[in-house]
Amino acid sequence: MPLASTGELVTAASAARSAVAAFNVITLEHIEAVIAGAESAGAPVVLQVSENAVKFRYGRLLPLARAAVAAAERAAVPVALHLDHVQSDDLLRQAPGAGFGSVMYDAARLPYADNLSATRAAADWAHAQGLWIEAELGQIGGKNGRPPLDAHAPGARTDPDQARDFVAGTGVDALAVAIGSVHAMTTRTARLDHGLLKRLSATLAVPLVLHGSSGVPDEGLVEAVVGGIVKVNVGTALNVAMTGAIREFLAAHPEAVDSRKYLSVGREAMAQEVHRIIGVLTRTPR
Repeated sequence: MPLASTGELVTAASAARSAVAAFNVITLEHIEAVIAGAESAGAPVVLQVSENAVKFRYGRLLPLARAAVAAAERAAVPVALHLDHVQSDDLLRQAPGAGFGSVMYDAARLPYADNLSATRAAADWAHAQGLWIEAELGQIGGKNGRPPLDAHAPGARTDPDQARDFVAGTGVDALAVAIGSVHAMTTRTARLDHGLLKRLSATLAVPLVLHGSSGVPDEGLVEAVVGGIVKVNVGTALNVAMTGAIREFLAAHPEAVDSRKYLSVGREAMAQEVHRIIGVLTRTPR
């Protein structure tokens, strides 16, 4: 089926008082696993390609993007394509031609005024291209190996009043909020500030996005959806599943050299994790 729009999937999830799962992909196996898991769950899904994934692929966006588009168009469920954590304006401007219907523009590292200005310019350009755009306010942490901020450090959490002004000043379509999750966690021990989430949800009219969701326990994800999160980003959990399955396979089969043998095992493990996470996000509508 034709590519879905991230905005449409988020709007539908919000109307259903649920959340749409968005999975970061790095290889073709990731793409295939996410779609297979979503198909088995009977749910729409967002494929996300991050700026870091583009850097890993020698800085070339099109090979992975075209693979994602081709796979999405053959999927039995709606699949959207999203360019994630974009800091480069050059990469941002490649999004429409590569098949992306949405972007997450990440200027959260900048002082507030600079973040607002840069995001406003990105949103103006994105909307002129027909792109749905997400931004971030507050520092989620853990990206590129950086540690999370202390909970009481300035900018470690998204302030509801500042977020209201930021959304109004930038015109973004969705906001990723810092409520205690951390990127790249391999343990599921993150504790979300659900009270803050409720205040943000009550203050903001745009959909709220949770980054760093791999480190959040199932019950925390369920409560986050109840509290107003509408898009849930997952990346590291897929890599944990894939790497663990491949390690186990190679330990049991040290003679193996055919990469298809262990990549198929890793792909299936990721697909199962996708199915499981989608089930968590849709089990308890708010």
